[in-house]
Amino acid sequence: MPEIGLWNIAREEPDRVALVDPDERTIGYAELAGAADRYGAGLQQLGLRPGDCLVVMLPNGAELVELFFAAIECGLYIVPINWHLTGPEVAYIVQDSEAKAFVGHALFADAARVAAAELPARSRFAVGEIDGFRPLAELAVDGVPTERTQGAPMVYTSGTTGRPKGVKRPLPGTDPYDVPLASRGFFAGFGIAAFDDNVHLCGSPLYHTAVLNFVTISVQLGHTVVLMGRFDAEQMLRLIDRYRVTHSHMVPTQFTRLLALPEAVRAKYDVTSLRTMIHGAAPCPNEVKHAMLDWWGPVVVEYYAATEGGGATIFADEWLRKPGSVGKAWSYSVIKILDESGAELAPNQPGLVYLQMGGSSFAYHNSEEKTRESRVGELFTVGDIGYLDEDGYLFLCDRKSDMIISGGVNIYPAEIEGELVMHPAVADVAVFGVPDEEWGEAIKAVVQPAEGAVPSDELTGQIMAFAAERLARYKLPKIVEYADELPRDDNGKLYKRKLRDASWSGRARAI
Repeated sequence: MPEIGLWNIAREEPDRVALVDPDERTIGYAELAGAADRYGAGLQQLGLRPGDCLVVMLPNGAELVELFFAAIECGLYIVPINWHLTGPEVAYIVQDSEAKAFVGHALFADAARVAAAELPARSRFAVGEIDGFRPLAELAVDGVPTERTQGAPMVYTSGTTGRPKGVKRPLPGTDPYDVPLASRGFFAGFGIAAFDDNVHLCGSPLYHTAVLNFVTISVQLGHTVVLMGRFDAEQMLRLIDRYRVTHSHMVPTQFTRLLALPEAVRAKYDVTSLRTMIHGAAPCPNEVKHAMLDWWGPVVVEYYAATEGGGATIFADEWLRKPGSVGKAWSYSVIKILDESGAELAPNQPGLVYLQMGGSSFAYHNSEEKTRESRVGELFTVGDIGYLDEDGYLFLCDRKSDMIISGGVNIYPAEIEGELVMHPAVADVAVFGVPDEEWGEAIKAVVQPAEGAVPSDELTGQIMAFAAERLARYKLPKIVEYADELPRDDNGKLYKRKLRDASWSGRARAI
């Protein structure tokens, strides 16, 4: 076997397949490494130096992976952009990151033009045609970068509670041809080894931290990566069957779409190649998890982490003993539950979840105050509320920013959402607090009806009767409204602020 690492594998096994792009074109390791070299040399020729930022607004495809490794080779920070954002929102990230170059795609031309307007024309590149942008091919120059040092991604948090924040880690100053120990250890924690005929399937956008990590680490470890342009449940099964996929990173929304396929469709595809199907990023209802375990077997693994770090993992056999848990701390991580004063809480007492990931550190770019507010000593929090049981397993309740305080009682919307979404007429649901003169906050549910379900008082009655069998009375929504679609990103994260803010206009929440 060759030594791990993109450039090492490219040298020793140049024809090994590194990528299968969304059009199912295969790209070998030597081709991928060569493209990264040329883009890296071009970025250096453009004047970018270690520590500078490259912003990319691209759909899943070879170009994004090539540019990622170019940045890694040259000591740059690469900032992948959520292409659902508007031009002004992207422009904020371009300005905040102090980007020195921008690569956009013609699919997002309008937003890209606004976002990169302040950059010099020579620093704006496009896949496809965007007015005022140079073709991406012009960035590539023959040769290899003259100065090689390890770069890093700087991913901006989703901004579900305000302006997005860039999570920035110090550059290590190591050889980019060497695979970081943390990357190898991360995959080892899931039981995924280098080479071993592993094939990774990517069905989510690469602008998400975890999705980008799983794809790029898979490449570094000699795996083939199959990229989907967008998620489609039956297409995913077809790709698993065709390419003998062994592992993937998924979110619960994708599970529900897979489970919604007719049994005859599911039965058409062989999924016995699956070894480790990892999920995280959003709460997974217990009934959905059970259904996936019944279908795919004990290959379903859950983890808890954030862009800032992590984390915990729970394998199928553990989860069946501890349903609802997101696992125990990684061997190189610490998880503690602290109260508002920073004191550690006893088992089974909910509080803020604090993490520490080995010796890793980060800061929110250009936001010392936000960095300071998230920390207690070496521990940090992203605002999740949870508890550790007596065996050290972590259970999440909700985000602090989403918690409802009604009549002085803490109510966790995620629990209510997890029950309501199991009603067959509910495709999706968001639960949040709205002002109430008597109780402080009242519980409101916004329901996205399942196909064929028609919003009505009768449907509301059926949903509430269903909820009353599964939830305590004080957790039942007082208000139920309907929406054609809820504002979620492709990773399943709900932009609840967009629904809640209208109700709180001009009023301050208790949390």
